[in-house]
Amino acid sequence: MKTLLKKLESWIVALFRVWRREFYVVFHDAGALLFFFALPLLYPLVYTLIYNPEIVEEIPFVVVDDSRTPESRELVRMIDATQSMKSVGYAASLEEARRWHAEKACYGIMVIPEDYATKIARGEQAVVPFYSDMSLLIRYREFLTTLTNIQLATGAQIRQEKIDVAGLASGSLPTSAVGSQSTFLGNTQQGFASFVMPGILILILQQSLMLGVTMLCGTARERRRRNHGHDLIAVKAPPTATLMGKALCYVTIYLPLIIYVLHIVPWIFDLPMAEHPIDAVLFILPLLFASVFMGMTIQGFVKERETSMLIIVFSSVVFLFLSGLTWPRYAIDYPWSIFSQLVPATWGIEGFVRINTNGATLAQNATPYQMLWALTAIYFMTSLLACYAQHRFFKKKKH
Repeated sequence: MKTLLKKLESWIVALFRVWRREFYVVFHDAGALLFFFALPLLYPLVYTLIYNPEIVEEIPFVVVDDSRTPESRELVRMIDATQSMKSVGYAASLEEARRWHAEKACYGIMVIPEDYATKIARGEQAVVPFYSDMSLLIRYREFLTTLTNIQLATGAQIRQEKIDVAGLASGSLPTSAVGSQSTFLGNTQQGFASFVMPGILILILQQSLMLGVTMLCGTARERRRRNHGHDLIAVKAPPTATLMGKALCYVTIYLPLIIYVLHIVPWIFDLPMAEHPIDAVLFILPLLFASVFMGMTIQGFVKERETSMLIIVFSSVVFLFLSGLTWPRYAIDYPWSIFSQLVPATWGIEGFVRINTNGATLAQNATPYQMLWALTAIYFMTSLLACYAQHRFFKKKKH
């Protein structure tokens, strides 16, 4: 029993020495400081500023009015009075309107047919074609929402006029059989930044952490090559203590950054903020550990400091699409869906969005939380194997 306790004490002392040594390494490495501090501090501000203001207003559109009636002019006035769309003029033909679009003078074309007023007077359905620029989906969404609301309002107005003409008492009949009311949960402003930034913040944490970890691994490998397989500043410790000591160092550094990224940045830009901040921090902890060990796992591919940039930065776009933030995960092909479950940010984004936007608790995020701890265990084992393989490689080099 004493022997076991002595080994445990020795292991803890070795872990603390690795933890202390890694702090020295990090704060004397300009590249690691850039990824561990500058990137998490500046990227959230830059990304959020890009998406401010969150909604698009007064999107220009051009009108081709073949009807030239009071009804068609009233329709254009109603649309022009909305917050989202702005009429920039009338075109004589669809061809001229397309030239306006080619010159980026407008992003939508409305064609009011010649029989628009006639069909309304007869009680028939009038169709007004609208051509939308699809280069930016957020513009298309605003066009669709605004035109749908105008369509409903116009239909209600026409029905009310017919009721009045029939001599019925005002208000005796509803203008619409079924009313509608929209309630936007978590994103009351319907803003793009409020939608995308919570997920982007999680991906920034993972990628910046992995960049710093892999760069430090590449630096250690360069030192070994220069010194015939020896790392002169390495601490003699068991591989498990070495991995855990390094991981605790990086997580300790990132704890204050979590508060900044997940609470201060949303507060500055008035983004949705977690109703359960303690649950949010506890949820992010396994994400940090899993990201660290994932970075240590791929250290075999990082033979130089610069290699980390090529590997990690390239994966950022892939991880963003696999996370389900921009494309639903159930619509992803099965092999890619399986691969996405091996990325900590996938579960981190899913769980954090629930906590931050929908006000879920940690208990209500049991599956993502458990999956993050499972990935932590898996990547700890794979990083341990990578560590043993690297030690054997340099041991052979020495002989």
